[in-house]
Amino acid sequence: MSAPAPVVVVAPDSFKGSLDAPAVCAAIAEGLRRVWPDADIVAMPIADGGEGTLDALLTAVGDGGRRMRECVHGAAGDANDAPWGLLERDGQPTAVIEVAAIVGITDPAGMAVNVSRRSTRGVGELIARLLDRGLRHFMIGLGGSSTNDGGAGMLAALGLALRDAQGRAIDATPDGLALLASIDASELDARLHDATITIMSDVNNPLCGRLGATAIFGPQKGVGKDDVARIDAVIARFATLAQAAVGRDVAERSGAGAAGGLGFALQLLGGRFASGAEVIADLVDLDTALARADWAITGEGRSDAQTLLGKAPLVVARRAAKAGVPVTLISGAVASDALPALRGTFAGAFSVAPGPATLDECVANAAAWLADRAEQAARLVDAVTRGFSDAP
Repeated sequence: MSAPAPVVVVAPDSFKGSLDAPAVCAAIAEGLRRVWPDADIVAMPIADGGEGTLDALLTAVGDGGRRMRECVHGAAGDANDAPWGLLERDGQPTAVIEVAAIVGITDPAGMAVNVSRRSTRGVGELIARLLDRGLRHFMIGLGGSSTNDGGAGMLAALGLALRDAQGRAIDATPDGLALLASIDASELDARLHDATITIMSDVNNPLCGRLGATAIFGPQKGVGKDDVARIDAVIARFATLAQAAVGRDVAERSGAGAAGGLGFALQLLGGRFASGAEVIADLVDLDTALARADWAITGEGRSDAQTLLGKAPLVVARRAAKAGVPVTLISGAVASDALPALRGTFAGAFSVAPGPATLDECVANAAAWLADRAEQAARLVDAVTRGFSDAP
């Protein structure tokens, strides 16, 4: 007599630029059902604050959430029909903002402009319009931004006045901030005093310095090696003046360097940091699902040493460990030098690509290859446990 079909919790992050988290769940489920047609597969797409956070939260609350849209400025100043979400949290109507959907690093228009001229203005515009709607509770995911303006653009859109030595308004971009002489916070939107802001991120860097936003994340956004020190100094001066104007010192706080300094700007407004993956794991009630699971699978676009610094797969692994459930990592790519560290957390770490492949090939075949890899992992588990079913 065959053993009962397994219960498998599938809780991946998105594969950036390829598959959103729900699509990753679907591909993994397809592979698992080739081995266990009757398996109880519990799909729980998650995120850690970056791309896919809005989708994961709306999926988590189901009919309790709505996807909305608002036209704001993108990183390069172009019009961006940006999505946002409305849901209830702790009995309060809450807006969900995904920074990557407004000034994302995967946006070709934004990335076509030099990083010194990109701005987070659109994020502030969206917050202001949601305040106009009467909303006072915000959940803001910070990952995946293309900007490095210290959050100056967002703050300017909310009323912070940035001026040069002649008292003229300056652009809220790194280039503009190079001319900054004074900041006036008297016109900062007063409604923010009544707002609560939950900042979702997996980044704990300070705003400036060798571990700050510009030094660590700037190069991937286009900051040249020779420009790091210059832009970092510009952001540091902006932060000094902004903190004096607002009356709050947050530049050295954990997460101030997230999203090119948006973490700083949002903490300047009184926002509080939370692990995006932990927030979403609680909303989807991951712990309850794991309590009855036989196996869990998680993954992300690329896994490396940073995966163990608080990214979504680590959160899944920690919760699975508490439930006594083995968890396997299946990601778009797995850095070979990270395997020794990953093996202490995951029961196997697998890359999706079946062999050498270009990025375009990986993106085009992501779903099919992911299903194949999930199938093979399931066959291994099936063999080791002597079969949950009579699958050949």
